[in-house]
Amino acid sequence: MDDSFKYRAFISYSHADSKWAAWLHKSLETYRVPKHLVGRVTAFGAIPERLAPVFRDREELASATNLGEKLTLALRQSAAQIVICSPAAARSRWVNEEILTYKRLGREDRVFCLIIGGEPGAAAKAETAADECFPNALKFRMGADGELSAVPSEPIAADARAGKDGKSDAKLKLIAGLLDISLDELKQREAQRRHRRMVLLVSASVAGMAITSTLAGAAWVARNEAERQRVRAEAEAETARQTTRFMVDLFKVSDPSEALGNSITAREILDKGAGRIETELAEQPAIQATLMDTMGTVYTGLGLYEPAVRLLRQAYVKRQRTLGGDHPDVARSLNHLGEVLTMNADYVEAEKYLKLALDTRRRTHGTDSTEVADTLMALAELMYETGRYPEGEPLIREALQIRRNRYGPRHPDVAASIEALGLNYLDRGEVDKAEPNLRLALSMQRELHPQGHPMLAQALGNLAWALQGLDKYEEAEKLQRESLALRRRIQGEVHPEVAVDINNLAFTLQTRGAYREAESLYRESLAMNIKLLGADHPDVAFNENNLAWLLYRRGDLSGAIRLMRRVLESRLRSLGAEHPDVAGAAANLALWLTDAGQFDEARTLVEESIAVRTRALGAEHPQVAGSLTVKANLMLATGRYAEAIGIAREAERILRIALPADHWQVAAAVNVEGAARTRLGEFEAAEKLLLASLEGLAGSALPGIEARGRQRLVELYTAWGKPEEAAKYGLGDATKTAAR
Repeated sequence: MDDSFKYRAFISYSHADSKWAAWLHKSLETYRVPKHLVGRVTAFGAIPERLAPVFRDREELASATNLGEKLTLALRQSAAQIVICSPAAARSRWVNEEILTYKRLGREDRVFCLIIGGEPGAAAKAETAADECFPNALKFRMGADGELSAVPSEPIAADARAGKDGKSDAKLKLIAGLLDISLDELKQREAQRRHRRMVLLVSASVAGMAITSTLAGAAWVARNEAERQRVRAEAEAETARQTTRFMVDLFKVSDPSEALGNSITAREILDKGAGRIETELAEQPAIQATLMDTMGTVYTGLGLYEPAVRLLRQAYVKRQRTLGGDHPDVARSLNHLGEVLTMNADYVEAEKYLKLALDTRRRTHGTDSTEVADTLMALAELMYETGRYPEGEPLIREALQIRRNRYGPRHPDVAASIEALGLNYLDRGEVDKAEPNLRLALSMQRELHPQGHPMLAQALGNLAWALQGLDKYEEAEKLQRESLALRRRIQGEVHPEVAVDINNLAFTLQTRGAYREAESLYRESLAMNIKLLGADHPDVAFNENNLAWLLYRRGDLSGAIRLMRRVLESRLRSLGAEHPDVAGAAANLALWLTDAGQFDEARTLVEESIAVRTRALGAEHPQVAGSLTVKANLMLATGRYAEAIGIAREAERILRIALPADHWQVAAAVNVEGAARTRLGEFEAAEKLLLASLEGLAGSALPGIEARGRQRLVELYTAWGKPEEAAKYGLGDATKTAAR
């Protein structure tokens, strides 16, 4: 080969024939030329020891509008071209373009063909045209103008089809052409090489028999175990090979001629693969299940829960059927399925699978294994989603202890368990215990993931959420913006976790009075969640809840009530009647129905809210106190002032245990008592309470609550006969609040 050529050959093929291309590429590059031929000078230069390198690269075609510089240069640098001929190749525009490009270099006599399917010349008849295997550029010679002429060409072809040359002889025919020697000479040398190899093998076997006969007795004992280990190793190796091949093939365009100029998304690749899984490897269910489990978890990571559930169910069923119940892979499928069902709000079924996974992993891995810790954390997440916070704490603590024992004190999974413990404290109203755990977890994730990671984004967002509960909105906003930027960089613009971060940032902006930006972000998060999760998912209801508060802030009470009814109905369907989030929607709706004068329905809703939150969270939880404050407002509106005072005081007592003294929720309870004392004519006591609460209400997360506090001061001073004071509190911007 001339030294100006970089490659011995360029393989042109349709992606549909990639298996053949891979086989040919490997066969050529690993072929050793017989020694007596090396150095012989032919019309194509001196014969080399090896045929490497051979060019086989189609990556540039997926998004190109022409062959591109890389492929054109590779063709120019190739001493020969091999075209893998099949009906798919005959239809491929890009295989045809590669042949034309190579022929225009003046190397028409250096184009070789490998027929693997179809029929040469089949295009001559309409009824067989679909079977044509030669691209058009192979069938005609090049004219002087660089275009195909009408003169038929006679391609040099090796035929690997059954009944023709066969695979082995077809390979040798191509090699003979590349070396410019006769096939017979090469086949004779190949036969001699095989014969010598067989002689050596037989000789070695005879010698081996003499030696090993003395060891037969000792070897017999170990033979069975060795055989089992060999079979297992081969099965695992085959699973790994098939899985790797399948996943790599997913990221190859199905046909460059079809995908030209189009971008291929991860969703398209996955959907294509999901369709193939059910038809390929049907006779190898273990490998098929592995692929289903792998792709199911990829779908989960992309936030595509419905297809993830479908694939993970199939993986679990196949693994259980082929491996039995007590197998690590079965437990892995159970865990993956339980996790995605939790994300998809199928809580009853999720709990069933996760508990089964935990039992299986305790048996197969041991009670102190990291696999057990992973399932404990998945179950704790389920407890959070279903409002069973006390049940989650022991699960988190057990997982944390296992992970510390296994990994030491500084590890991402240890940090994740510490973070989960902090969130559990937060959910139970123990903010003073939540904040230090969440700060520690964030510090560890920053140290462990300096370049960014979803776990770091999660730690940022969770600490920010806790800080909102402590009225530290400025720091919360800073952390949320960092988390959102990181999520978008890592997980893309459309993802459930991105939607969560957008929603949480909007909430913080709302509390800081940036209503326009907050509303825009809420609507962006809502649209994203509907697209990804469906209209009935709890996250969609959460978005609508916040939008309802924005409507309320604008004075659109009927619109706010209408949207909150939808939130309540959605949460009832997806979460069940006993979930704290359902109770929260009921309390919000009761508050607004009180403003609208619909007292009977408001009374029913607020009583249900108190009962559900008490059962789920305990009587001393701040959320219970929040519902009590709503009830106190209802008592005030219906003229039951003494009851309003008693209920407001109980709410204040509970809130002061868990929250800072100047927290807006404490102020809201105090304010209701002040308003009730105004109605009772206890003006001095009312003034003290209403003034004391006004500053706290200014930091409220409920729109309009500060305005309500100022209005109650106006009512007090008007009833007290102090119009100057009334006028003072009737002026100014009394709407500088935000929604939760």
